[in-house]
Amino acid sequence: MNLTLFDLDHTLLAGDSDYLWGRFLVDEGVVDGETYARENERFHAQYQAGNLDIHAYQRFVLAPLREQPLPRMHDLRARYVRTRIAPIVARHAHALIAHHRDRGDALAIITATNRFITEPIAALLDIDTLIATEPEVVDGLYSGEIAGTPSFQDGKIVRAQAWTAAQPQPFEHVTFYSDSHNDLPLLRWADTAIAVDPDERLAEAARAAGWPIISLRGETRPF
Repeated sequence: MNLTLFDLDHTLLAGDSDYLWGRFLVDEGVVDGETYARENERFHAQYQAGNLDIHAYQRFVLAPLREQPLPRMHDLRARYVRTRIAPIVARHAHALIAHHRDRGDALAIITATNRFITEPIAALLDIDTLIATEPEVVDGLYSGEIAGTPSFQDGKIVRAQAWTAAQPQPFEHVTFYSDSHNDLPLLRWADTAIAVDPDERLAEAARAAGWPIISLRGETRPF
């Protein structure tokens, strides 16, 4: 069996679910607007530059889960996915997923964004396997820290290898779709790398490596 891995933000989605979650929490008055928005922008700029401190960022993102009642956060998350995420699923994302499913591939989303945010998004996209940064839970409550290796940069290889090793049969071929230069380690690890609406640094690397460059947002299906 073959395996197809999908990055989430700016790949299957025409936006960043992590960043947009922060904007949503500001809009809903869950967090201090000015301070949180400023930090959200700062971390987003670090991510785009490729120098994000993932542990510091996740402490920032996970703080509301530690501080707010979980039923409220679950209700907010459901509304967030319905109102902010469903409208930005990339135009051809569902068709691409169906294309690989029809070929008999195993499918997984692998994302640096934490599981609390991404689990219902994976369900929206009808992909059962989600490899995401895992929030630590202690005595049934979120601690605000990360559990294990975050699935970011080289950590995506660690997490992908751990997941594939736990499967009953080895995969014959791995394809990975991503938009970001932060995913270059996993793109180089995969048997087939495909750049999707890539940032400038990934587009340059893809051209140099001869990888396909596609868009899931245009009028024409790219596959």
